Amino acid sequence: MEPPCMLSEQPVLGTRGMVACAHYLATQAGISILTQGGNAIDAALAANAAMTVVYPSTCSAGGDVFMLIWEAKTQRLHALNGSGRAPRGMTPEYFLERDLKQIPERGPLSITVPGAVDGWFEALNRFGTLEAEKIFAPAIAFAEEGVAVTPKLSGWLKRAAEPILKQWESSSAVFLPDGQPFKTGQILRQPDLASTYRMLAAHGRDAFYRGPLARSITEYVQQSGGVLSMEDMEQHHSDWVEPISTSYRGFDVYEFPPNTQGIAALEMLNILEGYDLKSLGYQTAEYIHLFLEAKKLAFADRDRYVSDPAFVHVPVEQLLSKKYAEEQRARIDPKKATPYFAPGIEKEGDTMYLCVADRDGNLVSLIQSLYQGFGSGVVGGDTGVLLQNRGSYFSLDPRHVNYLQPGKRTMHTLTPAMVLKDGRPYIALGTMGGDAQPQIHVQLFSA
Repeated sequence: MEPPCMLSEQPVLGTRGMVACAHYLATQAGISILTQGGNAIDAALAANAAMTVVYPSTCSAGGDVFMLIWEAKTQRLHALNGSGRAPRGMTPEYFLERDLKQIPERGPLSITVPGAVDGWFEALNRFGTLEAEKIFAPAIAFAEEGVAVTPKLSGWLKRAAEPILKQWESSSAVFLPDGQPFKTGQILRQPDLASTYRMLAAHGRDAFYRGPLARSITEYVQQSGGVLSMEDMEQHHSDWVEPISTSYRGFDVYEFPPNTQGIAALEMLNILEGYDLKSLGYQTAEYIHLFLEAKKLAFADRDRYVSDPAFVHVPVEQLLSKKYAEEQRARIDPKKATPYFAPGIEKEGDTMYLCVADRDGNLVSLIQSLYQGFGSGVVGGDTGVLLQNRGSYFSLDPRHVNYLQPGKRTMHTLTPAMVLKDGRPYIALGTMGGDAQPQIHVQLFSA
C-alpha cells in the first residue's frame, strides 16, 4: 500500500527565483541552475531533464512538451508546441490490413515522433543563457550515480512490470533488474540515459533526430514491429504558436491553443463568469451543478473540434467569444442536469508539470508526458529513452476529429497555463490529471 500523499499549506516565499516541481531532486536541479546565473528557461529545462530520470513513468526525452514562457524584457508571452507527429508509415490502412480495429494502447505501434528534445533546444536557443552542458549536468549525475526509488515510483514499476515493461528487452534491462521491479529505497541507475544526455549536451538536438541516437531508436522500434523511421525523426520540428486567452473577473487567463485541450478551460470560465458563484457558496449543490454543466458543454466542444489545426479547422475565435458563452449559458437548466455520457473506458495517464520564475521576472509554465505511465513501454535500443504511446490517442474512424493521418499531431490533454493581471504575470499553473486538467485549472479561479 502506498503512503498517503501529504500536502502542505505552508507557503514558500522567495525573491530571487522559485522552482515548483514534483520531485525534490528535480527542484534542486532547477535551483542549482538559478544559483549559477541561469534564467527561468535554463532552470525549467534542467528540472525537466532531471524529472525524466527520477520519475521516468511520467515523462521522458521520448515524450512531448508544451511551454508557456513569459519574457520579461519584452513583456510578451510565448507558446512552444513541442509535440510529435504520427510517423509516415502510421496510416489507417496499415492497421486495418492487420485486422486491428484500433491502435494498440502500448508497444511499438503506439509510438509517435518524440518531440520533447527539439522543444528543449528550441527554448534554450531562443531564451536560454547557459550552455547545454550545464543544463543536462544534474540529469546526467542522477542517471549515472543513481537515485533512490520513491514509494510512488516503486508502485508504478510494480503495476507496469508484467503487462508493459517485461514485453521489451530494452525496458526490462533498465527497470526490472533480475526480472523484478525496483523496491522503495533501492538505487535506480540509468547509464544509457546518462550517455544519451551527454551526447545531447555535446552535439545538440541533431544527435537525437539525425545522428546515432535517432538510428538506435528507429532501428529498435522497427525491429520490434513499429513504423517510426529516420525520415520521421529528421523532419520533426517544434512550433512557436500564439497562446489563447480570455478575461475572467479582472484576470487574463492564457492557455495553450489546439492541438491541446486548453480551450476547454477558457470556455468553462466564460460560461461560469455569468454566475455569481461566490453567493452560491463553494462546493454547494448549486455551485457543483453549474460547474459540471459548464464542463459538459466545454468538453462537448473539445471532443468535437480540437485536433491538429494543420489538418482540421478549429473555430477558436467563435468558441472563445463572450457571445458564444452567453448562448451556451442559456442551455443550462439551473435545476436540472443535462444528459451526458462519459467515455466507456477512461485511460489512466501520467504527466509532469513544473513552473519556474527568476529574479528578472521571466516565468515558465511547462508540462511534459509520455501519455500513459511508462508510455509505449519501449526503451529505444541502447539510448535509455522511454518512448511515448501518444499514437494510441488517434482514431481509425474517418468521421472522428482525431482521425489518424501521417504527419498529424493528435489532440493533447497536456496544457500549461498562465494568468496575467494588469499585463503582468500573476500565476503560472498546470497539473497532472489527463482529461481533468481544464477542470482543475478552472477550480482554482472559481473557488
